[in-house]
Amino acid sequence: MSPQPDRLAWFAHRRDGSRHLGVFDPSDGCFDLGPLDELTALADGRLLDLRALRAKAGEAIPDPVFDVPVAAPSKILCLGKNYAAHAAEFGAEVPEEPIVFTKLRDTLLPHGAPIVLPHWVETRIDHELELGVILGFTDPQRRGRKYVAAEHALELVGGYTILNDVTARRMQGDDRAKQHPWLRCKSFDTFCPIGPWVVPRTELPEANALELWLEVDGAERQRSNTSLMVTGIAEAIAFLSRHTTLRPGDVIATGTPAGVGPLQPGNVVRCVIEHLGVLANPVIREPQPD
Repeated sequence: MSPQPDRLAWFAHRRDGSRHLGVFDPSDGCFDLGPLDELTALADGRLLDLRALRAKAGEAIPDPVFDVPVAAPSKILCLGKNYAAHAAEFGAEVPEEPIVFTKLRDTLLPHGAPIVLPHWVETRIDHELELGVILGFTDPQRRGRKYVAAEHALELVGGYTILNDVTARRMQGDDRAKQHPWLRCKSFDTFCPIGPWVVPRTELPEANALELWLEVDGAERQRSNTSLMVTGIAEAIAFLSRHTTLRPGDVIATGTPAGVGPLQPGNVVRCVIEHLGVLANPVIREPQPD
């Protein structure tokens, strides 16, 4: 599969020492949009109309240096055990209602940058391929939305991307046994590769039946379809909106399918989702501090 999406998408990249946005057109490549703030553009609807942005775009960018699509989301919300086969591979039942946890902002990592395994964590650290949802809806005052009905929830979607919910697995198990939250095992720096492309809902109205798969060093480890999610995208957004205010730029990780497995220094992880392209990252070990 091509590393690029098969429809219009936007992305963030580094240029001349600053952060810019860009637009990708599958017919003729990547183009610069300048230092546009993605949170503002998600809140005023500009990133839903990529055809208009493409018409105004600047020069071509043959080889973008990618940044994370959203640099400062107000929150990263994640669903646990949202594929029955993934729950089963750890001997668990499908939850009666969504399991929700968070990842911290410093977990965010762009395409091509290394996943850094902490020098002091010697137990298993796993990949977890997921469909990422970036919220974006008309909200110039940034007040956000609460209590959204499922039938209107997709109106809050700005776009879809690829996400890898890297997890310190043994640490997660230890915390679960002690009835501790999952925060530390999910939130080491670099433990949320994301991007590089965001396909807006205007270009991909339905994301509930996308093929997704993950390879490590070319060997397939995960393969599934978003149609197998226990809680679909609209229902997840509605559920989350009962508990917190949802804002443009918020990231939702929709859960991982079966096949999660360990990462080792020297690996290259390649995450693929139909229509969304490829997210790839090498894996390194953090050096011992001086």
